[in-house]
Amino acid sequence: MGRIRTRRSSRAALAVVVLAAGEGKRLRSRRPKVMHEVGGKPMVAHVVDLTAALRPERTIVVIGRGADSVRALLEGRATCVVQEPRLGTGHAVAQAKSALVGFRGQVLVLCGDVPLLRAATLRRLVARHRRVGADATVLSMIADDPTGYGRIVRGPGSDLRIVEHLDATHDERAIDEVNSGTYCFDAGFLLRSLGKLGRTNAQKEYYLTDLIAMAAAKGAAACEVLRDPDEGLGVNSRLDLARVELALQRRLVADWMDKGVTFLDPDSAYLGPDVRLAPDVVIGPSVVLLGRTRIGEGARLDGASWLNDTSVDRDAWLRWGVVADDARIARGARVGPYAHLRPGAELGESVHIGNFVEVKNSKIGPFSKANHLTYIGDTDVGRDANIGAGTITCNYDGFRKHRTVIGDRVQIGSDTQLVAPVSLGADSYVAAGSTVNRDVPAGALVFNDKKQMIRPDWVEGFRARARSAASPRKRRRKE
Repeated sequence: MGRIRTRRSSRAALAVVVLAAGEGKRLRSRRPKVMHEVGGKPMVAHVVDLTAALRPERTIVVIGRGADSVRALLEGRATCVVQEPRLGTGHAVAQAKSALVGFRGQVLVLCGDVPLLRAATLRRLVARHRRVGADATVLSMIADDPTGYGRIVRGPGSDLRIVEHLDATHDERAIDEVNSGTYCFDAGFLLRSLGKLGRTNAQKEYYLTDLIAMAAAKGAAACEVLRDPDEGLGVNSRLDLARVELALQRRLVADWMDKGVTFLDPDSAYLGPDVRLAPDVVIGPSVVLLGRTRIGEGARLDGASWLNDTSVDRDAWLRWGVVADDARIARGARVGPYAHLRPGAELGESVHIGNFVEVKNSKIGPFSKANHLTYIGDTDVGRDANIGAGTITCNYDGFRKHRTVIGDRVQIGSDTQLVAPVSLGADSYVAAGSTVNRDVPAGALVFNDKKQMIRPDWVEGFRARARSAASPRKRRRKE
């Protein structure tokens, strides 16, 4: 583009406008389109978090359908403005004008349903815009199937325009370079030009794309081409949503394998974008990691586990079928199979939590064990304690939750109920089958004195009676 200006912009300030007002009719959903999740995270949150890496001075999100839910999600992270009625992308950006008053610099405009963009791509777009001194720079991509996309029409010199699919001629529709919907504008140019947009097009809408032609007429338009077309994938249907999800999962798994993580079955893993994995982590098949889950070096997840906002320290071992939500698992701990760690569960170093054990809002000290069929809720457990099979902390009285305290080296026999609030002193023993509803001093044995009753030769008589009741004569008499 020979005529484009070569002045270098002195304004380094950046603002972001995210277009998130679309209805998403083809999704056939009650939820706003941008609230549909990719990698367990709403699409618009992907975009806002992405732009935060560029440290913009202002972030404005244009919302429409389902405005309250989007505003609540982004509270404290962006200024939300409402587009009503919705008359196209140019009209949407115009709603952000009041939030841009006084701003000098560049304005990055993105769609809220394009969650695969990378921060490095946006940095290249902004850098090119500033380097050539453009008024408007568009991010384009090469599409295998350009149907539905606006086409990038290049002319001689700096001539550049975007033609929407419905307005394109037969020859223009054959172009495979398309508009990704991402732009960088000079703030002054953008605010002056929005009022000049018209609606003489097939959709009777104000097209933001027309600003590219306006800038090109002054020799001030530019274009940056996406290196990875997957980054420009948007979502208009459930099929689009599935394609974007698949692309994200493949990207995340590949990125983590490059950093030293082993996936035994990469195609079955499901990761959130904010998950962090250390080198030498081993992830088995059908593992789901969401939220701000952190897995430490050398930890192993055998498979079929679901973790959300959970930290797993180095060398921990999660066996098959573990579910953990907002839990903390310390170094060398062993969990599962089929264990459930609910919010507030904190396992100390080398703790063992076994099959069908549930832990909620409890701290379990180093080297303690609960290996079988146990519920531990609202409890503080010391170190080296052993909690026998079938133990239950009875923490709820129908109105309030109460805490149980289990001291260091306490030994609890099987089929025990601990009725909170109750405290078991260090080194105490609880006999099997006990119900404990009063505090136990350190070093004591607590038990319930239950008389054992025996009836000699009872079994033979019982079996005789059973056989008699089942005989054909008895059955006929009853009939």
